[in-house]
Amino acid sequence: MQIPISDEARKWQGIARQYADDYLQPHEVEAELNDGVLPDEITQRNKTRAIELGFTAIDVPKRHGGLELPMETQVAIWEQLGRVTNALSWCFPEAQSWMFEACNDEQLERYILPMMRGEQKECYAITESGPGSDVSSLEATATRDGDDYVLNGEKWYVTSGNLASFIWFQANLPDEDGEALFLVDHGTPGIEIVANPKFSHTYASHHPTYRFDNVRIPASNRVGQPGDGIAFTHSWFRHERLMIAARSCGAMARLIEEATAFANDRMLDGAPLSEKQAIQFMLADCTTELYAARLMTYDTARADDRAENLKAVHARCSMAKLFVSEAANRVADRAVQIFGGRGYMRENVAERFFRELRVDRIWEGTSEIQRLIIARSLLKRGLDGM
Repeated sequence: MQIPISDEARKWQGIARQYADDYLQPHEVEAELNDGVLPDEITQRNKTRAIELGFTAIDVPKRHGGLELPMETQVAIWEQLGRVTNALSWCFPEAQSWMFEACNDEQLERYILPMMRGEQKECYAITESGPGSDVSSLEATATRDGDDYVLNGEKWYVTSGNLASFIWFQANLPDEDGEALFLVDHGTPGIEIVANPKFSHTYASHHPTYRFDNVRIPASNRVGQPGDGIAFTHSWFRHERLMIAARSCGAMARLIEEATAFANDRMLDGAPLSEKQAIQFMLADCTTELYAARLMTYDTARADDRAENLKAVHARCSMAKLFVSEAANRVADRAVQIFGGRGYMRENVAERFFRELRVDRIWEGTSEIQRLIIARSLLKRGLDGM
């Protein structure tokens, strides 16, 4: 099933698909059976190839040596990388365009541009035990002390914290107005891992809980001005929510292809399983939801490329994440059912996606949070303003 995309997006779609098929997908089962971890030489090979292909620079402005690809093209890339389980596509860092608006020249040289070269990797310390990812209610603080800031707070689900070289830390400024983001080097005194729980998926990237206890960093590590933090975080959320939708589209396509192939090959009562109407109905529902998911995801990307009203784009990113992540979970559930007992084995792609896709309805804002964002946008701007 194809939908219209630009020639550039189609070209990059092919590049990403070949990378996913040749470099990542062959190692899924190995990763699944080894706590998500591949041999160092394989991980380094995959990372090096991703950098060679330019994946670390797709959202970097051209003035900083990046590719500055349209969002439509970035979605085409991440849709193909989303076909792979075990987060194997996370082997490379991704510098995002908002970082070049948020950071000063020194911060760009020290943290962001090295990400484009694969020399730095980031993680986000935003979520807390009480407010979750509601950045307006965070309890972590950053207090100015001379030429430094002193950071305090506990951050949950810091994805890739075990692999990152620096941390984006979001905090309130009790002595100033608003809140801010800070760049914090891993290993700074006062940072402690208080929990590193196991999750349903099998990823090399962990999601530790960190406690920041009087962590002292230079004031020059504050990003932007007081009060800028929420705006930057919203930029990050928009990007991540849209890419969750893109990856989920890729996962849905892989699941449909694998389930269809199995149903065609599996013989039951002398005929292929795919001839059973119950199986056909499930495949039909999966295909229809993928079509709708792709249309919504690419249309949102194009709205971003056209620089449409930012608040409307924000709501559309929420709609894309909500619909596509929920649809992908339904597709995974049906795929497991089609595979039967085979679909309950960890070596089966449907079983892995069944576990992995579940978190897309939670992180970067739960489905319920997305519904609140969408409803508030509707009530403020009406349908024509969304």
